[in-house]
Amino acid sequence: MAVIYERVALIGLGLIAGSMAHAMRRAGCVGEIIGTARSAETRAIAAEINLCDQIADTAAEAVKDADLVVLCVPVGAMASVMDEIGPLLKQGATLTDVGSVKQAVIDLVSPYVPEGVHFIPGHPLAGTEHSGPRSGFATLFDNRWNILVPLEGADQTKVDQLADFWTALGAKVTTMTPDHHDLVLAVTSHTPHLIAYTMVGVADDLARVTESEVVNFSAAGFRDFTRIAASDPTMWRDVFLTNKDATLEILGRFTEELFALQRAIRQGDGEHLHDYFTRTRAIRRGIIDAGQDTAEPNFGRAPGTKE
Repeated sequence: MAVIYERVALIGLGLIAGSMAHAMRRAGCVGEIIGTARSAETRAIAAEINLCDQIADTAAEAVKDADLVVLCVPVGAMASVMDEIGPLLKQGATLTDVGSVKQAVIDLVSPYVPEGVHFIPGHPLAGTEHSGPRSGFATLFDNRWNILVPLEGADQTKVDQLADFWTALGAKVTTMTPDHHDLVLAVTSHTPHLIAYTMVGVADDLARVTESEVVNFSAAGFRDFTRIAASDPTMWRDVFLTNKDATLEILGRFTEELFALQRAIRQGDGEHLHDYFTRTRAIRRGIIDAGQDTAEPNFGRAPGTKE
């Protein structure tokens, strides 16, 4: 494949950055990958496993002469990173991110972007509950969506180049406005994560009464809640603090639905419950038909596996 960017700098070396590095090498779409992380331990691990072509000690060193700079740090850390690297970004370079919220990222990052640098926010809708430089793998983005959020007046050539890059990494690419992105993700990701955290927290309280029964007798539903609730706490803290309005709106709608189901259970309204569950079951079929999950039983897990 032709090289899309000669030099790519990854700021932060967790699951997403690590998977990007593996996917870039698989595609052969970049000339050189430079990575850095705040933690010396993380940098050492990344160097040990040869995650990037070079591991820089600082973000300032990593972005030198980079054609594409990718912010792979929690949203709450983006302003401090940009304060460090903003003046050092190469003229004509593209700057993007992988944050789960977009308007907050735009507000935090934009003041530090110098004239001549093309800031194109982005969000790959891919991930696992694991984190750290060892967690990445080349196929993470395959057939998953990457949402680009070009700012007003964005250079379409640069947007197309970034879209080509993500396509080379295996992703499908679309564009949205920041507000629409944040509302959609509040429905599809942020609120479900909050519900998972809450359910596992409730079970933790119950476990103190029932000792180990909650863990030992966990059926698939609760087990899958725990998988979601095992996600990186720093990232999710920042998501909820920076996408507050959209998340609260969806939580309000969720509460209304929950009250309606409570009433149906209390009143023995089986017809309402059956109709509701039939309608929601169809959502699962839609996700499978869209190629965003497998139709195999138990999410394709082999029998007896714990993951």
